[in-house]
Amino acid sequence: MVKLSRSKLELFIDCPRCFWMDMNKGVKRPAFPPYTINSAIDGLLKEEFDAHRENGTAHRLMTQYHIDALPYQCPQLNAWRHNFTGIQVKYAPADFLVYGAVDDVWVNPQGELIVVDYKATGAREHQIYDSYRRQMEIYQWLLLQNGYRVSKTGYFVFAKVNKQEGFAGARLSFDLLLEPLQGDASWVDSSLHAARQALDGPAPDFKQECEYCQFIKASHGRT
Repeated sequence: MVKLSRSKLELFIDCPRCFWMDMNKGVKRPAFPPYTINSAIDGLLKEEFDAHRENGTAHRLMTQYHIDALPYQCPQLNAWRHNFTGIQVKYAPADFLVYGAVDDVWVNPQGELIVVDYKATGAREHQIYDSYRRQMEIYQWLLLQNGYRVSKTGYFVFAKVNKQEGFAGARLSFDLLLEPLQGDASWVDSSLHAARQALDGPAPDFKQECEYCQFIKASHGRT
């Protein structure tokens, strides 16, 4: 059974050839330098919500946005958050061990788990990209596959740079915003089957819209 992370499935959706080269040949796309400020914000938000998790209280964002929920407590949460374990399911129809590391999970009074993802942005307007949506939906799918009741509504916590306050006193200010998303994970099963088919077949064609494919073609003089 092949381990398939959420990010590898996203890679397949973005470019089947890059996915095939990564999984079959170990040829990965060039890595970008890590966004350390994003990691710092992620850690700080987890600390905030974990304090409320321990006390069984609602975070101020929940109160501000009238979200009737609390941070979810369970022994598995640390594993769910860890990049190399995450929430896992053995998906026998495609022979994949699918996994993904979630940022946070809340629970509503109906006992439904709510997937929460943290995002940091310096953009003028924050937005939920298609890749963000799929990220949310696969976490919902993973929890459902593990037998949990899952709310279709997930939330993105955006930490947005407040540029109006400037950089006075060498301090950078962030505003916390909450954006809901109605998830629909119906695409996941068919994508997993398609990923398996691609993985077991010959190398897919270069994708016209993929900058990595086009760079490789150009560097090798291929048309």
